[in-house]
Amino acid sequence: MAAELNLETIRESFDQFDADKNGHITASEIGAVLKALGEDIPGYKVRDMIKEVDIDENGTVEFAEFIEMYKKVKAGKTKFALHKTTEEAKKLVTVGGLSEASAEGTQHSFSEEESIAFVDWINYQLEQDPDVASHLPVAEEGEALFAAVHDGIILCKLINTSVANTVDERAINKTKLNVFRIQENQTLALNSASSIGCNIINIGPQDIMEGRPHLILGLLWQVIKIGLFAKISLQNCPNLAVLLQDGEDLSDLLALSPEEILLRWFNYHLEQAGSSRRVRNFGKDINDSECYTILLNQIAPEDSGVDMSPMNESDPDKRAEQMLNQANKIGCRKFVRPKDVVKGNQRLNLAFVAHLFNTFPALKAPEDGLPDFDLGDYGETREEKTFRNWMNSMGVDPFVHSLYKDLNNGLVLLQLFDRIKPGIVNWDKVNNKESLKKMGGNMKKLENCNYAIDIAHQLKFSLVGVGGKDIFDGSKLTLAVVWQAMRAYTLSVLQKLAKSDKPISDAEIVAWVNSTLEAAGKTSRISGFKDAAITTSMPVFDLVDSIKPGAVTYDDIKHDTDEETMLSNAKYAISMSRKIGARVYALPEDLVEPNPKMCLTVFACLMARAKQTK
Repeated sequence: MAAELNLETIRESFDQFDADKNGHITASEIGAVLKALGEDIPGYKVRDMIKEVDIDENGTVEFAEFIEMYKKVKAGKTKFALHKTTEEAKKLVTVGGLSEASAEGTQHSFSEEESIAFVDWINYQLEQDPDVASHLPVAEEGEALFAAVHDGIILCKLINTSVANTVDERAINKTKLNVFRIQENQTLALNSASSIGCNIINIGPQDIMEGRPHLILGLLWQVIKIGLFAKISLQNCPNLAVLLQDGEDLSDLLALSPEEILLRWFNYHLEQAGSSRRVRNFGKDINDSECYTILLNQIAPEDSGVDMSPMNESDPDKRAEQMLNQANKIGCRKFVRPKDVVKGNQRLNLAFVAHLFNTFPALKAPEDGLPDFDLGDYGETREEKTFRNWMNSMGVDPFVHSLYKDLNNGLVLLQLFDRIKPGIVNWDKVNNKESLKKMGGNMKKLENCNYAIDIAHQLKFSLVGVGGKDIFDGSKLTLAVVWQAMRAYTLSVLQKLAKSDKPISDAEIVAWVNSTLEAAGKTSRISGFKDAAITTSMPVFDLVDSIKPGAVTYDDIKHDTDEETMLSNAKYAISMSRKIGARVYALPEDLVEPNPKMCLTVFACLMARAKQTK
């Protein structure tokens, strides 16, 4: 009976609906999982429960969040506490909420397994950094992790290990850490995390400072995953081309998600080893450690001492331990412990496999050579990267890995438009993900894309020659639609703050910038968003210091005019903008060029921040 189910059994049902094998399911799949567990819940009740348990507001539900929902269904209560179901099941730690809800008995769960894995990764990534020497090594036991990230320095540093140079070191408060300087660090960390594609909706500096485990672990996982996935590209590993299958070209390979590429890579090595085994997920397909043992033996350097000895062990737990000892021989024992392998923790096993790939891809070009291709034709432009990160930070579902492929069913664009102008999308007219998988799915995708273009016209986008078919085909014209969506969203925030009935114009932003600089006694000015004055970043520095007097340490600004110096200044200016609370997505190169699109967003975000502080 459903009432007797333990967490392991629930996990099996959950995984059946985790089509992408990425450790979470979408809100639309919740009802199906509950029904499989013997609980037929009306859709409206499911939606209400999702609002309560979707802690990180990312539109998807993690396993721990689903457990909380399931316990609520069984208890029949509005508020409830989460308890362990069995000793053998996945260990979840419960902590009292630190918000007002805690007075009502609300408890949040977090995975001790993930906490330990992230602690190990932080210790590994930052062990040589003198700025965090007093924090390291972070203890695995208890809640040491949540105390360690309190001052924001570790978070800023970890973001830089995932995407290099995101946070300028000069912007981090490292000494004299009072509550105000710590909050500045957390603001810098959160806005920097957003800029690399993390969804930080409903996470604030105070949440991190107060050590709220479920929010901190959710943020850490996003930062770590983005870093692990960043290297899974042709630019970092041109020999990925050997994973092409018959009839495919490089564009087909690049259209795959990082998870799909990792599975293909895993199976490639299994095939090369002559094994008949194949993996389709990072859970039950690897929980006997046999595929892992074969993979490690294939990718390890010849003199590493890695062997197949774990295959001689019949006990799954002992075999997992022996397999991880083999991984340790090549310095790759990260993220998973034996029980994480045996239990099939998809999130941690995904991270383990990604780390293996990044360390030892072991992909050799065939004797007749790789296909002739120019890496420049298959890379991601700065604009594409910035727009993709912005969309992901908005919490769209699915996560956008490929700007063109992941938008070709119209769903992401429609979500963005609904955020620009809530209510503009009639979701009854939209074909959902489940219907897109059925016969005629491509036609339904095209219908969504056509509807998205209709909505874009209602939002007054300039779309000459752009139709739904272009979005469906993954045309470069998609970029024009996404840019206008980002611009419209940014200006809609300004419009709300200004309580204006009409959109804010570019000229109004320029006028505000100059009047603000003049009022603060600054000498810099801009004539527009491609003004050469922006190349020095001084208008941005002066504006930041005008909004928050004393924020900028002008002695840290260099005044040489070579490109390296200007990029260094731009990086500092962008970090300082984020530190005072402006959610800036631009890259340093966007100021040095300057890129008028990105410069518009920088000054618009600073204008919004100034109005928020009044």
